Amino acid sequence: MEVKIGVQNAARELVVDSGETQEHIQQAVADAVAGDGVLTLTDTKGRTVVVPAAKLAYVEIGTSSTGAVGFRG
Repeated sequence: MEVKIGVQNAARELVVDSGETQEHIQQAVADAVAGDGVLTLTDTKGRTVVVPAAKLAYVEIGTSSTGAVGFRG
């Protein structure tokens, strides 16, 4: 699952390719925002991304497009 995270006052978004389900990621975001804590996600390579919930601008959750080669029409 590809997760794009917009962070306030940051020029670029964070992109995490997570092995978690969409529902799990949505719950993690909701819990972080409700508890005014941090959003913690681990990617498929074992790296962890931690973002303070107060600095989240947006979180976009979608399927990853790995392996796409060539033109899409």
